[in-house]
Amino acid sequence: MNILGLHIADFSIVIVYILAMLYLGIRAQRKTKNTTDFFMAGRSLGKFYQFFLNFGNSTHADQAAAVSREIYRQGIGGMWIQYLVLFLTPFYWFTALLFRRSRVITLGDFYSERYQSRGLGAAFAAFTLVMAVIGGAAAYMVAGKTMMALTPKPPSAYTVQEKQAIDNFHEYMDLRQKVEKSLPMTETEKTRYETLNDMNKRDELKSMVSYTDPLTFYFIFTALVGVYTMLGGLIAAAFTDAVQGVLIIVFSVMLIPLGLSRIGGFAGLHASVPDYMFNIFGSVKVGEYAWYTIFAMVLANLVSIIASAPLLATAGSAKDEWTARFGILSGMFFKRFLMLFWALTGLVAIALYAGKLHDPDLIWGVMSRDLLVPGALGLMLAGILAANMSSLNSGSVTNSALFIRNLYAPLAPNKSEKHYLNMGRIAILITLVGGIWVATFVGNLLDLFKYFISMPAIFGASIWLGFLWRRVTRWAVILQVIICSLIYAILPNVFQSLQVTNTHPNLIRETNGRYVTIETKALKEDVESGAAKTIGEKIHKQQYLEPTGIFFEKVARQNPNDPNSPRIGLGRFHAEIWVLSWFGLDFSNSTKAQLVAYRFLFDALFPFVLLFLLSYVTKKNDKEVLDYFFAKLHTPVQKTPELEEKLIAEGTQHPEKFEKDKIWKGSNWEILKPGLNDFLGFTISCLFVLVILFLLWLMVNIK
Repeated sequence: MNILGLHIADFSIVIVYILAMLYLGIRAQRKTKNTTDFFMAGRSLGKFYQFFLNFGNSTHADQAAAVSREIYRQGIGGMWIQYLVLFLTPFYWFTALLFRRSRVITLGDFYSERYQSRGLGAAFAAFTLVMAVIGGAAAYMVAGKTMMALTPKPPSAYTVQEKQAIDNFHEYMDLRQKVEKSLPMTETEKTRYETLNDMNKRDELKSMVSYTDPLTFYFIFTALVGVYTMLGGLIAAAFTDAVQGVLIIVFSVMLIPLGLSRIGGFAGLHASVPDYMFNIFGSVKVGEYAWYTIFAMVLANLVSIIASAPLLATAGSAKDEWTARFGILSGMFFKRFLMLFWALTGLVAIALYAGKLHDPDLIWGVMSRDLLVPGALGLMLAGILAANMSSLNSGSVTNSALFIRNLYAPLAPNKSEKHYLNMGRIAILITLVGGIWVATFVGNLLDLFKYFISMPAIFGASIWLGFLWRRVTRWAVILQVIICSLIYAILPNVFQSLQVTNTHPNLIRETNGRYVTIETKALKEDVESGAAKTIGEKIHKQQYLEPTGIFFEKVARQNPNDPNSPRIGLGRFHAEIWVLSWFGLDFSNSTKAQLVAYRFLFDALFPFVLLFLLSYVTKKNDKEVLDYFFAKLHTPVQKTPELEEKLIAEGTQHPEKFEKDKIWKGSNWEILKPGLNDFLGFTISCLFVLVILFLLWLMVNIK
């Protein structure tokens, strides 16, 4: 018996999970008395809830889908779209301390206090709400596409248009094989390939069609997350994340043994997947994530991580700074460990479905439908819902706090706690519904993740310097935010929608397509075709690198069926590359990996260049305000609020007391000498990074 395309056992498991989340939300509501409880869980959470809150807040099903998607496209090197955060994890040891000692409720409060600017606080709040809507869209897309893959239409139910889209996809994959293998093609086939390739860039080809309507699913999903989060706030998020964390573990690992069994274990995996796809740092020749690309993305993400509003909320909800540090490091490293399983799932997907899917975002759902039995399928779906809900719930509470404290309360002061709580709940609903709107317009998860990496750098640089450098000024930050917003956010979206720019000959240029020769080990298909005598024999293959847009993500004909149709830029416009081209740089012979590296290096460094230059030509902030802010930052969290207030007041009146502990005495740099806990925490974290890298190396070399 099936209900909405799911076996009754799977449907029942999902319903039980939903009811359990609603029950926990109702329980949490009883503990929520005021806005501090709602937004910060009363600053009372211990290590258990801190672990699950950080783990749940940082672990999204869309991240698992993004990892498997990119690995399916280009091998294990594709995992760096998400796994680059591994190298950033030790720095959370310091950000947790900064967040907890700042004693603010939102990062908008940080801007209002540190830079004496409510406008900057409001700007950060508005920016974060927009980013939250984009992040919500990613969560919807993963859950929706998984559901779509679990409820496919049989061929007998296809419409004429759906059947044509599927036939076109299979024809495209056959022709693409000829292109990649340099096989002879007729002029008709070459023209047809160009047409189908342009249709593929426009997402007009399909490998499957589903009964599930994404929009309907999005609204049901929103209703569920919204209800229990609006009931209990961050306390509800902590309660539910403890349960959802277990389900996330289940969803992360359950496909692997079944998939490996299907393909003949690790030996079958290496016999089915080209060996260059096991190159951890990608292939400089054919991959999109060479070592220098990863370095640039890590640098951009390091700038961005401190602008994560939910991380301030989770650290701020800890009862003390040690708990905050333990919670964030343990939660983050456990996520990094689970990401190994996401990566292995992507490799197994290559062996099972290489060339068979039009949309790599469908991988997780297709594998689940193919490998799991009734009951297990419901558990998988519950795990995916849990992974998305665990990040949406705490993120929604943070967004609500930003809206109330930095946008609404300044315009409507002196309202009751109940009034602000109710308005905060409305804000949660608005951001969740906004995610639905974005999800209906975005084609794939990769487009969203490339926004996540660079966009927070707009504010990240001023937060880092705000914590570390007394000299950075309000007007320097205001001007830097305006300029970077123009380059990182406004121009990329405006230029892709204007005909004068997305058809301009200089802006729709592409790199030069070319063949490269790679040395690889022979697969089963190479032996079967006569290209090799045995599996594993070293052979040389030609790989064709398709031209890629220099300034636009993609370039395709406006009408794929018309060979004379004008070409148009599609996807994000890379304003960073455009700015660099003003200095005479020619990107025609660049690889995709190089273009990505240029863009993210610009994103990481440009805001700091602006802030340093502008701070020296703009008015300093008030000394009294800075003395109070850094007195808070240099004063450890105490057992009682009264003792904290006393010590902070002393530090404000006598800022010179901190001079002896500064690395650069007498300077504007407010960096204190690291203590034993700082050194040990960071060093141990770095060792954990090496352990996980070793496990990754071990995983791809097991045969």
